[in-house]
Amino acid sequence: MAEEQVHVTGHAAAEPAAVWAVAGDFCGAWHPAIATIRAERDGRGALIRAFTARGEDTLYREQLVYRSDSDRVLSYTHLEGIAGAERYDARLQVLAGEGGGSRIEWSARLAASPGRAPAIAAGTKAIFEMGIAALGELAGKVPDEVAPAACEGSAARETVFIAGSARLALTVTPQRPGPLVLFLHGIGGARTNWLAQLDAVGPTMRAAALDLRGYGESRLGPSQSTVEDYCDDILRVAEELGATRLVLCGLSYGSWLATSFAMRHPQMLAGLVLSGGCTGMSEAGEAERQAFRTAREVPLDAGLTPADFAPAVVDVLAGPGADGTVRHALLASMAAIPVATYRDALRCFTHPPERFDFARLTMPVLMMTGRHDRLAPVGEIRGVANRIAETAPRASVRFEIIEDAGHVCNVERPAAYNRVLGEFLSELAR
Repeated sequence: MAEEQVHVTGHAAAEPAAVWAVAGDFCGAWHPAIATIRAERDGRGALIRAFTARGEDTLYREQLVYRSDSDRVLSYTHLEGIAGAERYDARLQVLAGEGGGSRIEWSARLAASPGRAPAIAAGTKAIFEMGIAALGELAGKVPDEVAPAACEGSAARETVFIAGSARLALTVTPQRPGPLVLFLHGIGGARTNWLAQLDAVGPTMRAAALDLRGYGESRLGPSQSTVEDYCDDILRVAEELGATRLVLCGLSYGSWLATSFAMRHPQMLAGLVLSGGCTGMSEAGEAERQAFRTAREVPLDAGLTPADFAPAVVDVLAGPGADGTVRHALLASMAAIPVATYRDALRCFTHPPERFDFARLTMPVLMMTGRHDRLAPVGEIRGVANRIAETAPRASVRFEIIEDAGHVCNVERPAAYNRVLGEFLSELAR
C-alpha cells in the first residue's frame, strides 16, 4: 500500500458562521460535483451520505466520524466508491481568516495500491479546491439565522418509584415511540436539574430523569454503592418503563456512570450524551483519587453537611454569567444531599473499576461542556471526544461548547443545551 496526504487551504470573504452554515451540512448537495445525495443510517445510528457525482454512475458512501459546530470542524471516512482505496479519512474545518473572512482547510489521508494512490490524491485535491471555491460563493447567500421558537408550556410528567433494596425515584414523561432518554445528574445534583430537558424532549420522545441512589426520593442500598450497582439501576429503570433501547444523557458524575454503562451494555444504547465529563477518576492515579476524596470529606469529618458548604461549591460550579435563579437552583440541589449519600458517591467515584476502552463504544456520542467549566475544561473534553473518534471506529462523535456556561451547563443555559441535544436526538430518529 502507498500512502498519500492531501491538504488544501482556501479563503472566503464571508464570516466563518456563514461558511459553516453550508459546509457543516454533511448530507447537503452544496458541492458542485454532486449529482444526487441522500442521508442513510447504519444499524448503529451512524450518519452516512450516499451520493453520485455528475457524469458518473458510481455510488459513493462516506460516514461522518466527528463533528463540532462550536469548532466548525467535521471528519469523515470513505466506505465505498473509490476504486483501489483501502483507507480514506478526511477533515474539513472553517476558521477565522487573519484579515477577516474565513480560512477553509480540507485535508485527507489515504492508502491505496502504488498504482492508484497518486491518481486518487490528485482527484481529491481537485474536488477539495472545487468545493472550497463553491463555499466562498454560497456562503455569501446564506440568510441571517432565524432564532428558534421558544418552547411553550411543559411536558406532562409523573413520578415513578421502583421498589428494591435501593428504591429509585424518577420523573417520567408519557410513552412515545423510539428509545427512552434517561437523564443522570451530577454528584451535587438531583433529578430536578433536568426539568428543562424533560420539557424539551418529552413531546417527541419518552424521557426520564433519575434520582441516583441516595439522592432526592431515591434510597441508598444496604452497602457501599458500586458502578455495577448504578448499572443495575439503569437496567431496572429500562425494565420498569418497558424500554429495550436507551439514550443515556449524563452530567459530570452522571456522564461517568453513563459511560460505565456503555462499556457493559453497548448494544442497549441508541445514543450517549456526555456533559461536563466522561472519564471521571478512571484515568487518575491512586494519589490523585485519594486527594480528591480527602479534600471533599474533610468538612464532613468536621461535622458539616453539604448544605453548609454548598455556597462554596456553587461558586466553583457556576459560570461568571450565572444569575440568581441559576445559583439558587444549584444551591438547592447541593444543599439537599444527605451526608451519607455524598460520602457514598465520593467513594464510588474514587474507586473506578476500570480504565475505559473507548473501542467498545458503538453508538453515536454527543459531548458537551460549558465554556467556563472549571471541572471539565473545554480542552480536556475536546481531547476526550477526539480520542473516542480515533479509537471507536463504529461510533460517530459530536463535540459542542455551551457558551456562557459553567459546569452544570444544562441548568445554566438550557436553551442552548436543548438545541444541541434536540439536533442529536432528531438525527438518531432519522
